Amino acid sequence: MEYLIQIYTGDPAGWEDLPEDERAAISREYMQINEHPGVRGGAQLAPAESATTVRVHNGGTLTTDGPFAETKEALGGYWVLEADDLDGAIEFAARIPAARLGGAVEVRPLVSP
Repeated sequence: MEYLIQIYTGDPAGWEDLPEDERAAISREYMQINEHPGVRGGAQLAPAESATTVRVHNGGTLTTDGPFAETKEALGGYWVLEADDLDGAIEFAARIPAARLGGAVEVRPLVSP
């Protein structure tokens, strides 16, 4: 089964407060996770402030700079993961640094056509 693994980051200023060697070690962890055999793709996202929210109302397209809502955690990246079951996907998600560094990781099954 395929799962969308959504990585929500905590306070981005916290990253800047970490020593350079610790940031490098965390970056290496993310790169190692990319090599997991079940990873089907994914990417890091630009900061939430760079987002554009799109709505269609009465036939007109409305755009707003930034994310839809203010939140403590922002979607920072994702992976699509092939796993045998939810337990395997949760085990994968628990290895993601954001899960222990003030963020969260959401595991959601993808719906097959």
